Amino acid sequence: MSKKTIIVSNRLPVTVSKNTEDGTLSFHPSSGGLATGLSTTYKQGGNLWIGWPGTYGHDDKEKIHIEKELKEDNMAPVYLTKEDVNKFYEGYSNKTLWPLFHYFTEYATYDKDLWDSYIHVNELFLKAILEHAEPEDTIWVHDYQLLLLPGMLREALPDATIGFFNHIPFPSYEIFRLLPWREETLEGVLGADLIGFHTYDDMRHFLSSVNRLLGYDSSLGLVKVKNRLVAVDAFPMGIDYDKFEQAANSDKTKQKVIAYGDLLSKNKSILSIDRLDYSKGIKHRLLGFDKFLSKYPEYQGEVSLILLVVPSRDKVDQYQHLKEEIDTLVGKINGKYSRMNWSPIHYFYRSFSFDGLSALYKASDVGLVTPLRDGMNLVCKEYVASKTNQQGVLILSEMAGAAKELSEAILINPNDENQIVEALYNALTMPEDEQRSRMKEMQKKVRRYNVHRWVEIFMNQLDNIKEKQTAMNSRLLPKKSQERMLEKYEAASKRIIFLDYDGTLKGFAADPQSVSPDQELKEIMASITADPKNRVVIISGRDKETLEAWFADFKVDIIAEHGIWLRRGDQDFEMIDNLNSDWKSKISRMLDRYVDRTPGSFVEEKAFSIAWHYRKADADFGDLRANELVGNLNYLVSNMNLQVMHGNKVVEVKSQDVNKGKAAVKFLNDDKYDFIFAAGDDVTDEDTFLAMPKKSYTIKVGIGASAARYNLKTVADVRQLLTTFGNIK
Repeated sequence: MSKKTIIVSNRLPVTVSKNTEDGTLSFHPSSGGLATGLSTTYKQGGNLWIGWPGTYGHDDKEKIHIEKELKEDNMAPVYLTKEDVNKFYEGYSNKTLWPLFHYFTEYATYDKDLWDSYIHVNELFLKAILEHAEPEDTIWVHDYQLLLLPGMLREALPDATIGFFNHIPFPSYEIFRLLPWREETLEGVLGADLIGFHTYDDMRHFLSSVNRLLGYDSSLGLVKVKNRLVAVDAFPMGIDYDKFEQAANSDKTKQKVIAYGDLLSKNKSILSIDRLDYSKGIKHRLLGFDKFLSKYPEYQGEVSLILLVVPSRDKVDQYQHLKEEIDTLVGKINGKYSRMNWSPIHYFYRSFSFDGLSALYKASDVGLVTPLRDGMNLVCKEYVASKTNQQGVLILSEMAGAAKELSEAILINPNDENQIVEALYNALTMPEDEQRSRMKEMQKKVRRYNVHRWVEIFMNQLDNIKEKQTAMNSRLLPKKSQERMLEKYEAASKRIIFLDYDGTLKGFAADPQSVSPDQELKEIMASITADPKNRVVIISGRDKETLEAWFADFKVDIIAEHGIWLRRGDQDFEMIDNLNSDWKSKISRMLDRYVDRTPGSFVEEKAFSIAWHYRKADADFGDLRANELVGNLNYLVSNMNLQVMHGNKVVEVKSQDVNKGKAAVKFLNDDKYDFIFAAGDDVTDEDTFLAMPKKSYTIKVGIGASAARYNLKTVADVRQLLTTFGNIK
């Protein structure tokens, strides 16, 4: 079967409703931006859109009818119960995630029962997808209701191409950390290959939370998650520009403009369109308009605010209270300023038809879009696209994602009512030439970065990250190469095996001294060192005393402190060269200052090297301090024949004349070996790989470029290979 693309969202692009009188089912298409943008994707070939059809309580006969109707339009349903909708959607999604992600922490509830329902419904979506998906399909999951789904999909379909897009803001680490199930949420999202946000700020917040809560580092938007590469990027969503531009010039819109009559032609008009939500700043907008009429009384009787509020979640307490506040404010302002032939606010609490909205966009003088927090906000882009005569002014909140693109709008902080006042005055007094100039620039951007371009760019980036993953996976030790390696190992009479310790034989831990060999590792070492054909060399950055104590029971050679100390068999340690440590006091003083400035960091002093560890420090702060320290150390040691190494949560300084590769060569020169093997994970192990003869088997642990011939993903993979070595006699 050919590969297909599966779109997954909480709601399908159609809503199924049941007639209460005769019980018949009807299907109503959605005109939302996501449905429009993805219509060309899910309607092609065998592609599919999976989601909740917006209703519940159907018997088997009705489900068969629903599935048949949806299948004809390349859709498939996920059935939810009334309890699911109450706990998953109205509950966890909109009482926990929505307020938290929009910075309304006082509204967020943390209820374990709601969290369990959230998990359950994400599993229902997984089950529905698995009924249709093939292992190599592309699956694009959307929005905050399904944050766990990418991780579930990754476990079920390891080879699938998975994208995820978050359509609401992603909060800063300080806000996100309030969520009790924060780690599980991040791990769920990281199941995707590509994670998209509307703005760079959202992307940055997400990466910071991933680093500080899970410990995964990132570089240029790429995160290594358990040796799988995940891309994170910003993709500002657009609108169907042509649709709004053409509608603005249509006869239907012109007729609507005429039909609205005095509403649009008698006075200057300010247009405000929002779904009922506390994040939209509707109250602040009304208070600002009240102050405007008070400060500039000449506009009383001359300008009206057209306030459209679309009903939403009116069963939730905060939304009911907000509706009451808006009603009260509108009544107060109208009562305060109204005249017999003029009302300052025309208030509509309902949805408008597309033609009606187009008429309001086209004919209003000012678009007032001032959310307190918004992922993107497409209303402002629809307003811009509808201004075909380029007359009109957009007032836009800095807190909307669209503000990053529409810099020609009058940008304001929506929390400052005085800014709203002055923005309204500036908009109503702006010369027509300036209006045209600003609108022309905004239209150029909105036209270019339309919703179809958004889909295209995201899907292209999803293909790119899969190509990078494939390229990296191509370096993984292939089965046939491993079989040849084992054949040569078995045939060899003299073998030498170089093994790094941290990150190769044993995983990392916050305390470097807490990772002594466990029972499994001891059994592996006993097995491979018992074979008289094997010479095993532990080659590590650790001090010689620690390595000697840990491997006292095994016949191993040791290279300690990145090659400074060598021990052959039971002999005493010898220094590779005549080194001195006079420089350490000067370096130590600098490292001590960084310990003082970085809580959780500490200094490890060795005989001829010194290291600053920051694994226990705050992740972001530690990285910041480490980069600063590396810069200062490089300047300090520029004439001291010393090397600064930035490893995994450690910065170490040692002699420039010493490295693991130079030490390894001394062991290679001791004899002639017909099987040479080396494994390591760190940048310091690259010297070892480079020093090995061409026919050697060199292994880098983890994904990424390396001088090693092959990669293995994890410490467990290395142990498995060494176990196989030990079983060959």
